[in-house]
Amino acid sequence: MPLHKFPPRVWEALKMKQGIYTRLPGHYLRSLQESRPPAAVHWKPLGVNSRVNPKTGHRERVQDVPIPVYYPPESQSGLWGGEGWIAGYRYANNDKLSNRLKKVWKPQLFNRELYSEILDHKFKITVTARTLDLVDAAYGFDFYILRTPQEDLNSKLGMDLKRAMLLRLARKDTELYPENPAKRETVFNKYKEFVIPAEEAEWVGLSLEEAVEKQRLLEKEDPEPLFKAFVQELVQELTAQKLSEPEIVEKKH
Repeated sequence: MPLHKFPPRVWEALKMKQGIYTRLPGHYLRSLQESRPPAAVHWKPLGVNSRVNPKTGHRERVQDVPIPVYYPPESQSGLWGGEGWIAGYRYANNDKLSNRLKKVWKPQLFNRELYSEILDHKFKITVTARTLDLVDAAYGFDFYILRTPQEDLNSKLGMDLKRAMLLRLARKDTELYPENPAKRETVFNKYKEFVIPAEEAEWVGLSLEEAVEKQRLLEKEDPEPLFKAFVQELVQELTAQKLSEPEIVEKKH
């Protein structure tokens, strides 16, 4: 499909309609289409286009513009709880009559050990104070990872952990607490609401490039040596030749 005949804004949509992209699993393609904007963290959306001024009583238009947030690459290897860097300006010496200076606000980061009950492992992860509050609000690290959508996690590490948890739940892995089957069954029952088929869990959290590579490997067939094909062809020819020859039967006296 010649992309130069279409505006650049539709190139991504057209790319998904041809080649290996069309052979990706349906549940993965639906997850790409169902993506939504992340929850507001650094600003409070008003949700209205206008409101009444309490002093004048007149209806005025309001601006409901989200604050642009930059997520650095290191945020993908931690759990920042949706926080990022915000670029703006500040006044020198807190004096509005002075010059404005550029400033970047960054979240305060901590290194904490978080325990996963499903994976039975402690992870040392870079987090923010908001992440710790969200973990407490979800009543556990596993619940926080499993319940939080991909847009709000906004972390490659978080989605890798979610995929590993979902796979272990789907397969009911016996490597979890091998010496305590009762505890293993308790954990599986505790998180049974998140169980999905293993075929879907394998694709959770994969980027488009990773999904294409996974599909390519699934479709890849190992080349068959030529001598095997020749041997099979020779056997078929000999079998056909043997069947076509008349069978000589000796007469018994």
